[in-house]
Amino acid sequence: MKWSKAFIPTLKEAPKDAEARSHIFLVKAGYIRQHQSGVYNFLPLGWRSMLKIMQIIREEMNAIGAQELLLPALTSAELWKQSGRWIDFGSEMLRLKDRKGKDQALAPTHEEIIADLARNEIRSYRDLPQIWYQIQTKFRDEPRPRFGLLRVREFIMKDSYSLDRDFKGLDVSYELHRKAYQNIFTRCGLKFTIVQASSGLMGGSQSEEFMVLSDAGEDSLAICEKCGYSANTEVATARIPGGKVKPKYTKKEKVHTPGVKTVEEVSKFLGVTPEHLVKSLLFKVDDKFIAILIRGDYEINEAKIMQKFGANIHLAPSDEVKERFGVSVGFLGPVGLDIDEIYADESVKTLERAIVGANEDDYHLVGVDILNEVKIKEFGDFRVVKDGDLCPRCGNPLKIKTALEIGHIFKLGLKYSEALHAYFMDKDGKERPIVMGSYGIGVGRILAAAAELYGDENGLSLPINIAPYEVEIIELNSPRTHEVAESIYKGLMESKIDVIWDDRDASPGFKFKDADLVGIPIRIIVGDRKVKNGLVELQIRKDGSREDLRIEDSISYVADLVRRMKKENATG
Repeated sequence: MKWSKAFIPTLKEAPKDAEARSHIFLVKAGYIRQHQSGVYNFLPLGWRSMLKIMQIIREEMNAIGAQELLLPALTSAELWKQSGRWIDFGSEMLRLKDRKGKDQALAPTHEEIIADLARNEIRSYRDLPQIWYQIQTKFRDEPRPRFGLLRVREFIMKDSYSLDRDFKGLDVSYELHRKAYQNIFTRCGLKFTIVQASSGLMGGSQSEEFMVLSDAGEDSLAICEKCGYSANTEVATARIPGGKVKPKYTKKEKVHTPGVKTVEEVSKFLGVTPEHLVKSLLFKVDDKFIAILIRGDYEINEAKIMQKFGANIHLAPSDEVKERFGVSVGFLGPVGLDIDEIYADESVKTLERAIVGANEDDYHLVGVDILNEVKIKEFGDFRVVKDGDLCPRCGNPLKIKTALEIGHIFKLGLKYSEALHAYFMDKDGKERPIVMGSYGIGVGRILAAAAELYGDENGLSLPINIAPYEVEIIELNSPRTHEVAESIYKGLMESKIDVIWDDRDASPGFKFKDADLVGIPIRIIVGDRKVKNGLVELQIRKDGSREDLRIEDSISYVADLVRRMKKENATG
């Protein structure tokens, strides 16, 4: 491709709403443009990178015996209602009615559609196992789109589904995907970590996320640098450091705390640290109230709460708390609380004397012997792990790091096959549900993650396997350089190298700034002074290294360099 004929609208300034590095780089380099909030156009450079990512995905999925298909984006509400996710997805699902008034949904994922296909086509154990995958546009009505391609409403996703006779078969399919994902992300040049994760709305018995550490990430990971333990904080567990908390108040009494509601406000007012307090949180499960207690320096973990009590649990609204218990939320406490079930996080066990709400507005109780004065039905792990908590495996302090998700794999089990009656006839003549797995990759997230990881203040520096072009020829204009640049350009194309030739009538400085922005890994500089001596200059975008090449050797040398760099990229 000649740059003079290409559509590469680079920008000097980043858009005002761009916060993440990837968003800034991809817009300035002319890879993407926003259509509306959370919806993007992929311009030629961006789409070339996306196609290369998709090709890597296809090669690795095909290598494990997966078969590509294409499922509809427009889906019938009936399937979602059969699985229960028509309600569970809530406002995140984009819904519409067709001209006949029938409910439809733009699919955020395709488990139900796969189960429907399987129940109509899979008859016998001889038809299993199967792995089906697609690369498809998905839709989620994200309430706060941001960070460019990282939090969007429309996105391209590779999703695959394994269909097995039994759970042993699911284990095999899961491990095949796990290895394939490692190969995909390695070939895309990403540094990633695999962590334990919550299955959330997907359901199932096990899931893992593939994460790239990044300040732009929307997830938090608990990582042990000693033994390698890693988990999303939604599911991470930890030992509580420090043993028993030495109390400031040893005598129980009611203290006037006017207008002081939050943990921070109460701690400051009473001259203690947050770990001396117990937060009393009221939840509703259907129409039933339950209380969950947690030490003041920890946050409640909603994912763990849902895992314990079910997806329909939610924090009780403050007006309902006031009406039912006669006290504002900030002053609620467990002593004498008129409620049937009180649960407590393990952190509460570290308190011999605690500070709690007094169940009366503007008052707290101090010096409460909480383990003896409160009837706790059950202790459990209901907290979000924090920095400095101790690794559950080795006891080393954990570090909390932000990361962005690029892939997620799930052992779904029987959730969707039973809900949609996707059964098969086994060897013994009995009808059994198909055992399913689900596996997703955010294609745009791979591009965004690479943009987050690689580059400098001047622009992108993408890994060669996913860069839109492998080589850029920068011609510093003169009749002599034009002839040499054209011969190298044609020679590289004949060698099957992806090459773009900046043949524009522009200043060298202008061309170099654009080259820095778009981040093509290898550059060949064709300048008049060196050409006079029979040379061109080779530059590597990643590290800035340079060397001179004889013109007659340049094509074979660069073609070999591309192959070596791609091989190194593919093996990490």
